[in-house]
Amino acid sequence: MNTRMRRAAVAVAATTMAVSLAACGSAKESGDKTSSDSAKKGDDLKIGLLLPENVTARYEKFDKPIIEKKVGELTGGKAEVTYANARQDATLQAQQVDTMITGKVDALIIDAVDAKAIENSVKKAKDAGIPVVAFDRLAEGPIDAYTSFDNEEVGRVQGKALLEALGDAAKPTVVMMNGSITDPNAALFKKGAKSVLDGKVNYGKEYDTKEWKPENANSNMEGAITALGKDKIAGVYSANDGMAGGIIQALKSAGLSKLPPVTGQDAELAGVQRIVTGEQFMSVYKPYPQEGIVAAEMAVALAKGEKLDSIATSKVDNAGTKGIATVLVPVVSLTKDNIKETVLKDGIWTLDEICSAKYKAACDAAGLK
Repeated sequence: MNTRMRRAAVAVAATTMAVSLAACGSAKESGDKTSSDSAKKGDDLKIGLLLPENVTARYEKFDKPIIEKKVGELTGGKAEVTYANARQDATLQAQQVDTMITGKVDALIIDAVDAKAIENSVKKAKDAGIPVVAFDRLAEGPIDAYTSFDNEEVGRVQGKALLEALGDAAKPTVVMMNGSITDPNAALFKKGAKSVLDGKVNYGKEYDTKEWKPENANSNMEGAITALGKDKIAGVYSANDGMAGGIIQALKSAGLSKLPPVTGQDAELAGVQRIVTGEQFMSVYKPYPQEGIVAAEMAVALAKGEKLDSIATSKVDNAGTKGIATVLVPVVSLTKDNIKETVLKDGIWTLDEICSAKYKAACDAAGLK
């Protein structure tokens, strides 16, 4: 794990909600939880980590090293983390689960490419006695634990920021660029945003963007500009920073002299830099270290056959499983005004990374020195 990730994990763990190690519970034998007098599995564990794609920077730059580091800390360096990235391919991810089941991992952390398509794989893991932690997306199937951010709150934060940027205009026309329909988080972001925007804006065009890809958002935005007219678009709700980049490129290519406010999410470096220059209005900063730490704690505890009572702070249901042990991590609206207090303070990005030569003048003007 590099220096920036170590700083990030330490800083966020120190400043966000405290999450204690799992309490002692029942042991796991032959894939089933047994009575508490059975011997617990030791720290010599194998944890499977399955992440959905490698286009969004967060997964391999933040989540993977943070989870690996925390698993190591919890087990004295004895545990092995077996990693695979599905590269946005649900079929490949199902094959990766099969491989990890065959490899007899003690627990799985899965961020599903497709939350519904993964259900059969989760059932296979359950049948093999392997507990599953749903990471960042609430997967279907008999999962044992779930950690993510408050995804409806993410949408509400985005919606409030967009209204702030739009000012007092009467029902301005906005374009809604939602995420992929295969991602349950996208529906929650949309729900949260619309709970704020409904009745206050006119939805000129709305899209569910295939695979969250920036190029698809770019194509959608070109269609919206053609249909509505470039000067009729007062603002754009973009569900994440990657799509915001594609949207902003389409707006610039259309020749707008002044870009409308565009939202985002994930505090990606390019998104933060666009916020500094004023091309993007805001992003949502999600403390990845805290989410990764919780996922690691859940997986290690479950692999040992321990209960999650001292980790989980709430419960959620998916379509077939009730009362899933859950931790939801708070989020922060990221604008030009609080870059210092968020991504810089937590060590997610350094000043040199944000304020490279291309952005130095904009950084100086924003007081980032």
